[in-house]
Amino acid sequence: MLFIVGISIAIFLSLLLLIKKNKSRADKILVLWLILISINQIFNYLNFKEVTYKYPNWLGIDFGIPIIIGVFLYFYVREITGNPLNRIPKIVLHLLPTIFIYLLAIPFYKLQGTEKVYIFKNNGLGYEWFVIINNWVIAISGLAYSIWSIILIKKHQKSIQDNFSNTDKKELQWLRLLSFGFVIIWLFSAFFDNDIIFSIVVVFVLCIAIFGINQLNIFNSNSGLEGIKIAEERTNNINNKGKIDSKQPIAKVGKYAKSGLNEADATKIYANLTRMMQDNVAYKDENLTLVELSKRLEVHPNHLSQVINEKEGKNFYNYVNSLRIKEFIKLASLPENKKYTMISLAYDCGFSTKSTFNKHFKLHTGKTPTEFFSNSSI
Repeated sequence: MLFIVGISIAIFLSLLLLIKKNKSRADKILVLWLILISINQIFNYLNFKEVTYKYPNWLGIDFGIPIIIGVFLYFYVREITGNPLNRIPKIVLHLLPTIFIYLLAIPFYKLQGTEKVYIFKNNGLGYEWFVIINNWVIAISGLAYSIWSIILIKKHQKSIQDNFSNTDKKELQWLRLLSFGFVIIWLFSAFFDNDIIFSIVVVFVLCIAIFGINQLNIFNSNSGLEGIKIAEERTNNINNKGKIDSKQPIAKVGKYAKSGLNEADATKIYANLTRMMQDNVAYKDENLTLVELSKRLEVHPNHLSQVINEKEGKNFYNYVNSLRIKEFIKLASLPENKKYTMISLAYDCGFSTKSTFNKHFKLHTGKTPTEFFSNSSI
């Protein structure tokens, strides 16, 4: 029954994405990934029920599918974090382990149906060497691509904090958790039999469904994460006047020594930034980005990032949200605002979710809002 549930959910999610309008390339990769998971689970179920023994030509079709599932997870992570693989040779390179397994299985495919069934019923008798190699390739490949995906997501999370003041729905925590789930699956594959592993995969599919429901933009509209890459490209090309200048690249964190920004200019930029934040309260714009703020100040985005990092000791994300917390405390302390809820005041200060507000309030004050205003009637 558990297999049927997992298969049904995987197929349902695939269909849901297939009918989605204006699919991005990331959506298409996700569709293929879910379809591969569906096919893998279908074969697991058919093998478990010994249905494939009645149709021996089906035996072995799924040998390489567990390997390519891990590859497509990596492809999807690269696409959604704005680092797509566009060159065919590189894509083929990642498919080589799957191709290798199918080439290695050619002697098995040449056997008669009765011989294939006999081998399957006897745990790969006569093909123990293939079983060992296949299991190792599946485990190593799955573990490697899962960890690789987690590293990419971690880099992405740092990148968006350098460019966005609001990272809600951009941090890909759901995808990071799924990647950790894949790590667990491949680690279990080294110690447990197939029935337990297949059951864990079903639970994994259920998690995809749960995260999909909580991240409605995955299945209903474009996630908007593709815009992060566009913003970063603009950050890397906008010159000091806010115009495109491909000859003036952006130096990233840790490379500010090569940015060419002197102390006098840095002080001037910081003064203008402080004035804009005080007079125009730009931080109240929940969609404020480093690129947008640099255009308003007519400075290079990298120079602005450097100034914030060196003068405030924070990245762009933490700097803007610290200003929002200061503004919130000021507003919440006014007697005339005691009729408003904390969260409504937090929204007025530029926060978009309660969880983000609570996180930054705790970071800034060391207390929860309730603890901080324990003597207040707000």
